[in-house]
Amino acid sequence: MDNFAQQTCSVISDVWRVGGLTLDGRAMLAPMAGITDLAMRRLARRFGAALAFSEMVAADASGRDRRESLLRLRGEGVSPHAAQIAGCDPADMAQAARRAEQAGADLIDINMGCPARRVTGGAAGSALMRDLDLAQALIAATVRATKIPVSVKMRLGWDRDALNAPELARRAEGEGAVMVTVHGRTRNQFYKGEADWAAIRATVEAVKIPVVANGDCRNAADARRMLELSGARAVMIGRAALGQPWLVGDIAHELAHGEARQKLPAATRRAAALEHFAGLLDIFGEAHGLRHARKHLAAYADQAARENFFVDPRARRRLVESDDAREVEALLQDLYDTPRKEAA
Repeated sequence: MDNFAQQTCSVISDVWRVGGLTLDGRAMLAPMAGITDLAMRRLARRFGAALAFSEMVAADASGRDRRESLLRLRGEGVSPHAAQIAGCDPADMAQAARRAEQAGADLIDINMGCPARRVTGGAAGSALMRDLDLAQALIAATVRATKIPVSVKMRLGWDRDALNAPELARRAEGEGAVMVTVHGRTRNQFYKGEADWAAIRATVEAVKIPVVANGDCRNAADARRMLELSGARAVMIGRAALGQPWLVGDIAHELAHGEARQKLPAATRRAAALEHFAGLLDIFGEAHGLRHARKHLAAYADQAARENFFVDPRARRRLVESDDAREVEALLQDLYDTPRKEAA
């Protein structure tokens, strides 16, 4: 594997501090369930993401869920290591925060934005935007439980009639949170429609701590527009980074330097995909790692096709269906080999 860290990580001049942490850019990788595994976070950070957040960890996890949570809390090779936790009981949140700190986290993020019914049905995630007193108690318990900085991720509100992100952000700041992230949709929108970046400005104007804008950021042009409309300090990229863990770093570079970073060569992309796959096998074991990898493998193939590489449909199907790790590795090796015009 080539040393793509040297090839891709230019020096970011846009340095800022949050809660004692030094961040070297204004673009972050969002926490995404089933996606921001440790292997992806390592790559995103190496390619220049200012922060790369873990998958959400349930504060009340036990048994098998507890083992899965400990895997999600791992942060070896990621610095700063940002871990996200979620729950609806202050004592559980305090305990989860301590576990995250013991696992090496440098920052803890509280999820108050997830719209999924399995989360909101348990009074966690964005359901907390309907109970700001409980939300405030959870933030207070988390801040008191550890010595590391705490941030909060939220939505604009539960629905358009209750856009209370500014009030929640004020309460978070009052309890000692060092940063908030606002996704520019309400909970009831889920991921439908377009994120309202301008609506995030009300939260920016309500607090002195940094605000990060999130929702529908696909490229550097989107990031610049998000910052302009929202007044936020930084942007957070989610689904667009699937299949291209270098994207967040590309956006951070362009925000810092005013020009696009040189496009990564095919060999570098191949090396990243192979490292990601190998990392998942190491973290989860072969059988579980293969299953977990499939959404990433499909995304790498689809992204390669969008960037004008020839991807044989039969090979793509084998890539996401095979139970043979050696076959998958060989298919990944071939993924960035043939530009579409040569295949024609």
